[in-house]
Amino acid sequence: MTKHVVFDIGGVLVDWNPALAWLDDLGEAETDTFLDRIKFDKLNFACDAGASFLDAARMLPDPGDRQRLTQYVGRYQQTVPQKISETWDILYALKDAGIRVFAITNWSAETWPEGCKAHPELAEVFETTIVSGQIGMVKPSVRIFTHFCAEAGVNANDCIFTDDGLHNCLGAQVAGMDAIHFTGPEILKSGLQARGLL
Repeated sequence: MTKHVVFDIGGVLVDWNPALAWLDDLGEAETDTFLDRIKFDKLNFACDAGASFLDAARMLPDPGDRQRLTQYVGRYQQTVPQKISETWDILYALKDAGIRVFAITNWSAETWPEGCKAHPELAEVFETTIVSGQIGMVKPSVRIFTHFCAEAGVNANDCIFTDDGLHNCLGAQVAGMDAIHFTGPEILKSGLQARGLL
């Protein structure tokens, strides 16, 4: 049976560090304090699910924090400074072998275009890319995996999903996919080799 590979992007194909949006202004310690104070990870997840960063900023009680968060989208390219090159080598080896590659990413609809400006290949390399913020569904919900299968025209049991979040791999498995927890390119490569794909 032909298998397809479905990639997460952040932490798998590109490094992402939101602190880089403010590091030059605030320094490391103050940036970390700011991100902790506004609970950036939770706000970012809400934006991955379809909220806007402007709306998120408006909910913050401190005017300075509000102003800083509104800078995020415009500075987003600074937060994805480099590709994880070894994973890209795997992706292109799969494509060269005729294996179809797709992506499902928790990514804000506002920052996705900025990510594609930083790394144009992201907009070109996949047959189908599901961006959570564009559809109002996020991993690890089974709904986003079901939506992906409908959009891509594939069966879940024909897909191997890889993500650096173990919880997202669990969601994929519940949806009927095989999953490889990405802890580094070598783990992904060996997992794909064990499944006969490389």
